[in-house]
Amino acid sequence: MKYTSVTKVLERFADKNDAKFLAGYFKTAIGEYGEGDIFIGVNVPTQRKIAKRFSDLPLVELQKMLRSKIHEHRLTALLILTIQFEKGDEKNRKKIFDFYLKNLRFVNNWDLVDQSAHCIVGAHLATSSRLILRELSVSENVWRRRIAIVSTYYFIRQKDFADTLALAEKLLGDKHDLIHKAVGWMLREVGKRDEKVLRKFLDKHRRKMPRTTLRYAIEKFSEADRKKYLRKI
Repeated sequence: MKYTSVTKVLERFADKNDAKFLAGYFKTAIGEYGEGDIFIGVNVPTQRKIAKRFSDLPLVELQKMLRSKIHEHRLTALLILTIQFEKGDEKNRKKIFDFYLKNLRFVNNWDLVDQSAHCIVGAHLATSSRLILRELSVSENVWRRRIAIVSTYYFIRQKDFADTLALAEKLLGDKHDLIHKAVGWMLREVGKRDEKVLRKFLDKHRRKMPRTTLRYAIEKFSEADRKKYLRKI
């Protein structure tokens, strides 16, 4: 099976109007975080269906898709990887995890991170050393820092919050809005499972938290509580 079989199917579902919208939504203009990314306009549900259809695509062919300048090629390749990881035995999961790390430079927009990091990196690290997350969290590359915090979503689902809280604290001083959002999102997910843990973190750090992070974290609180935390009192 060749990667071109996948890309030809993607082309059938391409939509020029959607491509134009997505190019703006994912900030592809000069100087923006997604500068140079190319969209053909295929929605995520369709890509998921295509990924399932071609879920046996070999890694050597997935490598070619990940190197594509077209965003949907990279996302579909990552969706296939997550399927293969979920179905794989321990040996294959390690192989996919290593492959993912070697190709981090192609996981270069927030949706690519969010659709894959916790499914592969988080799932693999659930039973092994998590030191790589600390290394990624101090990278100069914003996508690697986002991978670090979003990977902990897998742990959160297991009600294991320690790494999320440690990384969130480390990233509170980050300057990038996409990290502010990701940290707030993960904190909110912690709060869904244990609100006391979230409130303890907020009570300690809310005065130095970026406002975006705080807003995301308290999204599920009552209006009165949201106002209280936003006043940072």
